Amino acid sequence: MAGNSTEYIKHHLTNLTYGELPAGYVRQHADGTTETLTEATWTMAHSGDEAAAMGFKAVHLDSIGWSIALGLFFCLVFRSVAKKATSGVPSGLQNFVEMIVEFVDTNVKDTFHGKSALIAPLALTIFCWVFLMNFMDLIPVDFIPVAAQALGLHYMKVVPSTDPNITLGMSISVFFLVLFYSIKMKGIGGFAGELALNPFNPKNPILKAFFIPINLILEGVTLIAKPVSLGLRLFGNMYAGELIFILIALLPFGVQWLLSVPWAIFHILVITLQAFIFMMLTIVYLSMASEHH
Repeated sequence: MAGNSTEYIKHHLTNLTYGELPAGYVRQHADGTTETLTEATWTMAHSGDEAAAMGFKAVHLDSIGWSIALGLFFCLVFRSVAKKATSGVPSGLQNFVEMIVEFVDTNVKDTFHGKSALIAPLALTIFCWVFLMNFMDLIPVDFIPVAAQALGLHYMKVVPSTDPNITLGMSISVFFLVLFYSIKMKGIGGFAGELALNPFNPKNPILKAFFIPINLILEGVTLIAKPVSLGLRLFGNMYAGELIFILIALLPFGVQWLLSVPWAIFHILVITLQAFIFMMLTIVYLSMASEHH
């Protein structure tokens, strides 16, 4: 049972991976036979070991596919509501969308102190997109992977935010926006001075020159820590939640329902909170980058 449980957990935590296996790699087939590759081959990974052997160039097709699909779903729903919006008696969906837009807009106005037409749409996109990716964690863990296996797909992870490639990809995009706004508002010299002259900025020119490398190290670490912590925070929380659902699925059927329903209800708060935190930290970072001083 322990072996079966381990394989079950590994299977559900492995991405559908496409990449290049190096020449000389020995592939293990399901029928017990082996194959030694004579040249580097682009193929789908049939095991976690193969996915690891593909290295950095490997692509997680399930994470990318579900991310794009959920992003398109968000765009199509909001576009449809916007086209059908009425000043009369609104539909329930229009009320719901307007509530989300007003919620995000209020937080942007309260937190972002600069002027930019990008921040509010960006914050709305981040909140809704991250929420939808997190929401996939509430789908029973076996439903989609079993259906994928029936279609010949060995693996299928359906929660993109449990893949650090996705969460760090989003956080690095935010990081580049932070750099852009920092240079736009302060100039290259001002941004460099912000990094070189903080937190220690004595009036003595000799001491000032002495502290510049120290300031660069401290401020550089702080700057790099923003995207890393932003991405890993979302990944860690969602990965832990997914792992708990998988462990619950290993229990007897009656116990599964006894534990999964309360955890799913609690997890609704978690997935919403994580989307909100990602959005708010993005607004805060961009607001700090837009400060002239």
